[in-house]
Amino acid sequence: MTMLASLFSPSPLLTTAASTSSSAASSQQPPSAPQSVNVRLPAPRPLTTTLAAAAAAGLLLLSPAAPLHAEAEFKTYYGTAASAANYGGYGGNASKKDAAEYVYDVPEGWKERLVSKVEKGTNGTDSEFFNPRKRSEREYLTFLSGFRKLAPVGAVLDNLALSDVGLQDQISSADDVTSAERKDEDGQVYYEYEVAGAGAHSLISVTCARNKLYAHFVTAPNPEWGRDEAVLRRLHQSFKTVDFSGQD
Repeated sequence: MTMLASLFSPSPLLTTAASTSSSAASSQQPPSAPQSVNVRLPAPRPLTTTLAAAAAAGLLLLSPAAPLHAEAEFKTYYGTAASAANYGGYGGNASKKDAAEYVYDVPEGWKERLVSKVEKGTNGTDSEFFNPRKRSEREYLTFLSGFRKLAPVGAVLDNLALSDVGLQDQISSADDVTSAERKDEDGQVYYEYEVAGAGAHSLISVTCARNKLYAHFVTAPNPEWGRDEAVLRRLHQSFKTVDFSGQD
């Protein structure tokens, strides 16, 4: 019996070998995977939404200045047409209603370019305003003394161009130049000109009063003209000569 028990009992050698194999198998098992960490990622945006956002950003960078609207705010400018000798310096006579000889509308936000005595004495520029987003979009007035009445409509525009190189160039390259005559409620005559140049568009209004010739200009490059035409025509139509001297 003792011999049978020893035959069927596990051998120490086999036990040791089995233990060694078990340990080796355990050591050869792949390392356990690292614990996963849940990270919340933003939900992917639909492709159409992403493209739309990119397009909107591009438009903000590439779009031109916003157009002027006909219902925009305006202010009235009162011009005195003072001679260079009586001019009070840079802008010294601006916006004095009691001494005004003419008025016109100016869009809110436009800037005044102050006219020097030298400029006033050489080409008669009395006032000027411009769009700060595009300085060449502007309105201004010139005057000349010693004119009791208007010359023929064609001659007046030619004479104005003699002292305005920009106007000369615009007329010479114009696709179309039109002229008309109108009278205001007091019977005063105004000549109206429209010059559609290759690069710019101008509206000009000319009249005589107080022994002076007044010429009001509204001009803009063609892109700005196409964008702001309604407002620019309003500026043109707002010009008129006035006499507030007898009012309280």
